[in-house]
Amino acid sequence: MRASGKQGGFTLIELVVVITILGILAAFAVPRFASLEVQARSAATQALEGSVRSGAALAHALWLAQGQPATVDMEGATITIVNGYPDLASIDDTLSDLSGFGYTPASGVFDKTGASGTCTVTYVAPAAPNSAPGISSNLGGC
Repeated sequence: MRASGKQGGFTLIELVVVITILGILAAFAVPRFASLEVQARSAATQALEGSVRSGAALAHALWLAQGQPATVDMEGATITIVNGYPDLASIDDTLSDLSGFGYTPASGVFDKTGASGTCTVTYVAPAAPNSAPGISSNLGGC
């Protein structure tokens, strides 16, 4: 039983101090989280670049092992080979997962969805036999 009629609660000054502390913490935390988003898009794009390199190399190895046919089969997909490596129309079929990326076969460009600028991986099929394909990433707008 209460001896006095005093109610419990927070004073106005306590609430102001807590809100000020939360504001200061938010001022430091928000820029860090925004930076993490850019770093995550850059890392995903670099990972896709490595996957495209691996897919092209695996298709090339299958092509060599099978006696240099016009096409090779990878995971149930038919990969058309040009100068020993996948062509632009089928390089995306060498990859098992393209989540978060769109692919334009005419240009060989993989675009990161959600990027404000250029965040791409470009595949260029080899122009001559015994030359490697060109694979590069542009992280300028991630």
